[in-house]
Amino acid sequence: MKLGMTIDMSGPHPKLDMDRVLEAERLGFHQVWTGEAYSTDAVTPVAWILARTTRIKAGTGIMQMPARTPACAAMTVLSLQALSGNRFICGIGPSGPQVVEGWHGVPFGKPMQRTKEYIAIIKQVLAREKPLEFHGEHYDIPYKGPGASGLGRPLRSIAHGNPDVQFFMASITPAGLRTAGEVADGNLPIFFSPDMPQVVTGPTLEGRKKSGKTMEGFDNAPFVRAKMGPDLEACRDAIRPELALYIGGMGARTKNFYNDMVSAMGFEGEAKVIQDLYLDGKKNEAAGKVPDKLIDSISLVGSADRIRDRLQAWKAMEKDGHVGTMVLKGANADVMRVVAEAVL
Repeated sequence: MKLGMTIDMSGPHPKLDMDRVLEAERLGFHQVWTGEAYSTDAVTPVAWILARTTRIKAGTGIMQMPARTPACAAMTVLSLQALSGNRFICGIGPSGPQVVEGWHGVPFGKPMQRTKEYIAIIKQVLAREKPLEFHGEHYDIPYKGPGASGLGRPLRSIAHGNPDVQFFMASITPAGLRTAGEVADGNLPIFFSPDMPQVVTGPTLEGRKKSGKTMEGFDNAPFVRAKMGPDLEACRDAIRPELALYIGGMGARTKNFYNDMVSAMGFEGEAKVIQDLYLDGKKNEAAGKVPDKLIDSISLVGSADRIRDRLQAWKAMEKDGHVGTMVLKGANADVMRVVAEAVL
């Protein structure tokens, strides 16, 4: 099992903790991931990280498809691969309807069909077998629709890219997981439990089979929150607010993919209570209702010895392709060292 980490630039005054990235590289971590919501973007910090490192791979987790045309994303891949010695990982995804329509101002549409077309276009650009031409449900290249000048013609990338670049998604819905298995090389599920791996890998395997593949070569790389300290309850409490945000507040009452996933993991009643409290403005109460069992199942919390013990269940997930990379989320350097010593 390989190790990865997330690095964020959230908050009103964004900063990038390069010391932690450099420590991850020193420890032998394989990947570092950046993200974007409706603040800083994912590409800029990846470029910064790749410029400051020599071995670790850096990926966008994820680039929001509605924010960029597929050709723009392909140019990003070409540029970062060329500058980094092929250490860039292309993570893409649709985001949710609140961000797609409320921030980018475009229709949410059919996210899985858009994903398939988006990746297919980038791959065509990188392959350079012929000038780019694609006519799908979401993308029409060259464009011939309303308002077209009629002057567009198929173009071939001037730069020669690496057609073997890896594509990751960040899917959690059954349909999204099947799509990831079908068209991507890996996935970044925000929740994963080694006690219930089939919630994620079951649909993923269905997608792999659809494209004539097994789980071999597919990197299921779940985000794993990590908080180490002598007070177990304090460690759990440090994680509760973020889980409450996702389960309760990331989406509408009728459409919250994170709530659905936690429900599928066996916490349906708790997920509903958390959502009701959160959407009623009772965020602290919602956080207090996040079950210890859920935190312990999807996270690494408590003393160093407790974390080492729990890692045995995660290491067993490498078998049958359940987990290829464990991506630590919110881990400080001390936790990273403990996990690296136990895993690498």
